[in-house]
Amino acid sequence: MSYGSPPSSPSPYSSWPERLPTAPRGHRPPSPQHPDYLLPWQSSDPVPPPELPDPPATPAAGGPRHGDLRRLRTAYRLLRRITTLTALGYFVAFLLLSAFAKGLMERSLFGGLNIGLALGLGQFPVTLLAVVLYERTARHTVDPLAARLRRAGAAR
Repeated sequence: MSYGSPPSSPSPYSSWPERLPTAPRGHRPPSPQHPDYLLPWQSSDPVPPPELPDPPATPAAGGPRHGDLRRLRTAYRLLRRITTLTALGYFVAFLLLSAFAKGLMERSLFGGLNIGLALGLGQFPVTLLAVVLYERTARHTVDPLAARLRRAGAAR
């Protein structure tokens, strides 16, 4: 008896089925491009996508205008650039000074604190400044534009 074959006589304790199910003759599974094709881990038919309402033929009066969306995108882009350049610009300047101006970075300010260590510790307040600047600018420029667009979209 080999280990891979079912036992010759069925036993009540056997885990082998008496007869393995076979596909009917001439049956071929659908190709992967067919919409009824199921992957091995799928157990049922795919759910059809929900039907979306038809878009209106003409834009509703009072809806959001493209100019407002453009202003919002521009304000948000400017906000991201300012805060990214604030934090990363300081960090890159610190790295460049550490690599190419070792004499400057080793100068002692007072006690055991030198300029390099002071600039390294200065990254914490600069990062905090970038976060505060981001929140303040968002609150004063981006949020009002987004709220106006949201109200205009809800009025439709």
